[in-house]
Amino acid sequence: MKAILFPGQGSQIVGMGSEFYNNFEIVKKIFKEADDRLNYKISKIILEGPDDKLKLTENTQPAILTVSYAIFSVFKKEYNFDFTSTKFFAGHSLGEYSALVCADSLEFNDALFLLFERGKSMQEAVPVGKGKMIAVLGSKIEELNYLIKEVKIKGVCEIANDNAEGQTIISGDIESVNSLQNILKENKKKFIPLNVSAPFHCSLMAPAAAKMKDKINSINFKKPIFDIVCNVTSKPENNSENIKKLLVEQICSTVRWRESIINMSKENINNFIEIGPGKVLSGMVKRTIKNINCFSINSIDDMKKIINESKK
Repeated sequence: MKAILFPGQGSQIVGMGSEFYNNFEIVKKIFKEADDRLNYKISKIILEGPDDKLKLTENTQPAILTVSYAIFSVFKKEYNFDFTSTKFFAGHSLGEYSALVCADSLEFNDALFLLFERGKSMQEAVPVGKGKMIAVLGSKIEELNYLIKEVKIKGVCEIANDNAEGQTIISGDIESVNSLQNILKENKKKFIPLNVSAPFHCSLMAPAAAKMKDKINSINFKKPIFDIVCNVTSKPENNSENIKKLLVEQICSTVRWRESIINMSKENINNFIEIGPGKVLSGMVKRTIKNINCFSINSIDDMKKIINESKK
């Protein structure tokens, strides 16, 4: 059985999707649709940059959706990939919107609007320089939860992403995250400060969640054709009203990616296909589940290999 995965923020790179753009009319059409919906040339930012413009959250989010949906559309419509043995779709943070679009639950146009607004709301939720995120490597999540609670950090210091075995992202206000950093140093724990514009997936994002609630509720969602494994619960969901509610919650909640992968593997998923820019999710899957088949589609060659593999 297969699961299809869609990447989130951090996977963007200038020129992503350009090989598909240059070779398939369907991709040019999708990029134009994105430009028309957003009223600016997101396609130019995707294909030509500059990098600092692509990194702006309000651009990154619709850009990654556009590229993921474009590659998926080529996979489905140009190469006629057989999805009959596919059980789940899942996306990392904003990738959940890509999963919903590709599972026919959400219109591409509506997802573009929501992600642009989501990016803007998340950016505006915390003044620049007031928040911080760090990646902690080699520590178990239980250990980190214990350290955060035990030292009684007064401000906001929360687990934003439980990405993989030994890879956890912490988010919060700068003073509190710095306090945790000092404790990690004392305990000889490895961490890396992240170059992000806001502290995502923590309670400081509450203003963004409040803004997005009405916007998400104003959009029509249909029942997805494949169950979506949601970030907030790490469990499959196909009720459109529940999905909307979870998308609002997701803005302030931990992305439970490690648990999502484990839960999918328990449901006999032994093939994970990552569709979209980069190979970040494939790396996370391999760190979490051993002896698993993992594929990333970043090029036409990648796509041909998977098609040939699936015919064996």
